[in-house]
Amino acid sequence: MARFTDRVAIVTGAGSGLGRATAHRLAEEGAVVATLDLAVDAAEKTAAEIGERGGSARAFPVDVSDAASALEVVGVVAGDLGRPQVLVNCAGVLRFEHSEQETADGWSKVLAVNLTGSFYMCRAALPHLLDGGGVIVNVASNAGLMGQPYTAAYCASKGGVVNLTRALAVEFLERGVRVNAVAPGGMNTPMVANLAMPDDVSVKDFARVTSPLGYAEPEEQANLIAWIASDDARYMTGSIVSMDGGITA
Repeated sequence: MARFTDRVAIVTGAGSGLGRATAHRLAEEGAVVATLDLAVDAAEKTAAEIGERGGSARAFPVDVSDAASALEVVGVVAGDLGRPQVLVNCAGVLRFEHSEQETADGWSKVLAVNLTGSFYMCRAALPHLLDGGGVIVNVASNAGLMGQPYTAAYCASKGGVVNLTRALAVEFLERGVRVNAVAPGGMNTPMVANLAMPDDVSVKDFARVTSPLGYAEPEEQANLIAWIASDDARYMTGSIVSMDGGITA
């Protein structure tokens, strides 16, 4: 199956976790992938892995929370690889904190990367997507669809991604750009593995947002993203697709 042959795909957060898995999945199906990450060494490693497997990818540094950086990198990608036709916003941060102890800087960082960063990348890519058609897939979360303790900033940011997705889908409904989002539950990624929780927080506090099926592998979510981004899902826009082990069922 090669649903993305000769298509240029931009994947943010491609240095690890879901971004890395998504970059690999799109490349396996023929896409020329721009692997974007603030950690450029990690992005370069993903691009090298893709090349070793016979795919095509190039790494680019970006700070998605910086408007100028997002605009610049999309322009560079378009100049080096060709017109972007797929954008997948995987870059994200997660932190746990008691809401009454949350700092302004902590709140702002989560919103800046997860929500504002997704918007900046969409805004930068849209002129290229509109010039012949394209697809945006945003990564939201089950935390954007339901409450989760000690993660007010994360929940707010991912809830914002949900409605950002819907707003863009409506705006570009008749202009050749589809916009959808996936809403994963827990995944076996470095972001989750390296999380630090407050000392007084119990695992029991998260029972209502924990699936008995355990965590998904990032490759499973990447398969879903690839389908949504492909022509197989041509009739899908404005959808928020949950793949969270039944948490939001």
